[in-house]
Amino acid sequence: MMNIRNFDLNLLVIFDALMRERNVSRVAEKLALSQPAISNALNRLRTLLDDQLLVRTAQGMQPTALALSLEEPIRQAIQQIETTLSGGHQFDPSSSQRRFRIATTDYAELALLPRLLEYMRAHAPGISFDILDLPPDTPTQAIEDGDLDLCIGRFGELPPRIRRTPFMKEELVVAYDPLQLNLGPELSLETFMTLKHIWVSGGQHRGVVDMWLDDNQLERNIVLVTPNYLGAPHLVLNSDMVVVLPKRMADQYATLLPIQLAPLPLPIPPFDVDVITSSLRNDDLALQWLIDLLHQEFTAI
Repeated sequence: MMNIRNFDLNLLVIFDALMRERNVSRVAEKLALSQPAISNALNRLRTLLDDQLLVRTAQGMQPTALALSLEEPIRQAIQQIETTLSGGHQFDPSSSQRRFRIATTDYAELALLPRLLEYMRAHAPGISFDILDLPPDTPTQAIEDGDLDLCIGRFGELPPRIRRTPFMKEELVVAYDPLQLNLGPELSLETFMTLKHIWVSGGQHRGVVDMWLDDNQLERNIVLVTPNYLGAPHLVLNSDMVVVLPKRMADQYATLLPIQLAPLPLPIPPFDVDVITSSLRNDDLALQWLIDLLHQEFTAI
């Protein structure tokens, strides 16, 4: 059995970085060390563990079976130490200066942030946020690497290392300009299919409306695609286009703009909006506090 007293724990930090980057130059830059220092550390690890750990191939550095088996336990240990040393086991939101990095859509940002910031002013004034756009492909690597604390949105299948927490349920409605279109309170599927549509991609490759239409051998007339929810309600003004929006957001805009809302004439059930984060960060009490807060206090926004 290896004697931990004779083991340089800094080597574990370098091992973790090498497993993330698979590149000596990038690790050297990230850790502010020289490339020879990283190479020397890797050689020391190989000697101590009696394994090559990372092998150069035409496709770059590839981990051995032992390296892969050590990756998650070592990363968890490092994060546990970081959490302990940063006072994570004594987390006090009222005095914390934590800054969270969250990736989400502009829709969820509009629905959540005003109330969340109001809560923080009253209960956790030192906590701040960086909000980033949620890309079409779930940024699991950024979550694992700690570049993102959490993401809020709609997600499909996730790898076991990503933890999902239910946030809220949402349904869809159709927004339009009543001065341009006389659709009435009930919108039929037949009429819906004759209309000109704006599709808000919102960080997705394919929306639930078009997936349902595809399954039923139907295709709507999409004349404009935009990535942003916030501008979409303005785009239907003075036009004969319609846009499908999440109901919470549409209700807010209906009080600000002269738009009309109609139920979506498709049998699409409410969808889930979830919070996802790394399962390796269960001991990060500040992050767990934020996730619990979102789940308990803001699921009804």
